[in-house]
Amino acid sequence: MAISSVQNSTGLRISTRLDVEYLVVAGGGAGGTQAGGGAGGGGGFRTGTGYSVQLGTNYTATVGAGGASATSAGNKGGDGNDSVFDTITSTGGGGGASDGASQNAGSGGSGGGGNYNNTTGGTGNSPSTTPLQGHNGGTGAASNYFGAGGGGAGSAASNSVTGAKSSDGGCGRGSVITGSLVFYGGGGGGGTENGAAAGVVGAGGNGGGGAGSNTLDVEATAGTANTGGGGGGSSNNSGGAVESAAGGSGIVILRYAERYTISNPGGGLTISTPAASGGYKYSSITAGTGNVRWD
Repeated sequence: MAISSVQNSTGLRISTRLDVEYLVVAGGGAGGTQAGGGAGGGGGFRTGTGYSVQLGTNYTATVGAGGASATSAGNKGGDGNDSVFDTITSTGGGGGASDGASQNAGSGGSGGGGNYNNTTGGTGNSPSTTPLQGHNGGTGAASNYFGAGGGGAGSAASNSVTGAKSSDGGCGRGSVITGSLVFYGGGGGGGTENGAAAGVVGAGGNGGGGAGSNTLDVEATAGTANTGGGGGGSSNNSGGAVESAAGGSGIVILRYAERYTISNPGGGLTISTPAASGGYKYSSITAGTGNVRWD
């Protein structure tokens, strides 16, 4: 990471800028309700190095919340919210489709999954959009009310297959910005009815799938907080809709030279204590909206 500097009247070089490595993950989408609900798509994923910042200057940061679970019959899952670091914006994941005729899957960083009524999944912003943030959700299948998985940051969700199972969510995308490999933005698994197996979550997202029959329902699983994972699609029994699962919140991680100190002027952000390693340190922002500054 390069550090820019100027020379004062005594010949001492004073640093004025530094380069920051960033990871910006948006909130994941929630799953849809009713029989064979589609799953939420993973939050958009953006990462890069060499982002130049001015010392003593405020830069906006926002961590996107996960999409809200759908609690009423026929409602689409809530879309995830965007995460931001200065000019870098990652788009929230699309909510999963429901059984309602007008409640199609949402598009976003990664698209939500279609419901069992053969609806097409939402669109992720790849590969036609630059920079790549995520992938498309899958298409549902009418047999056994198979909802589809949500797209992931690492891959698109597969389509549900008639007579087989609800489809899995797309896999997440890995980052080593903290020194360890962690996956973010996995899609949730599609919901189902009639006792068939539900789709499982894409790697890193931890969104699950609802599974059920006329006598037993298994609740869908929410995306894990601060990974941008998509929530699982719901199942349904003779008593009515089962609530879908919410998307996981996003995260912003910033890595920079160890000699500098990050702060949150004015508050509003939840920032971890910086962890140092090999001449650098990183700070994880896990909630809120506010400013960061380096001194």
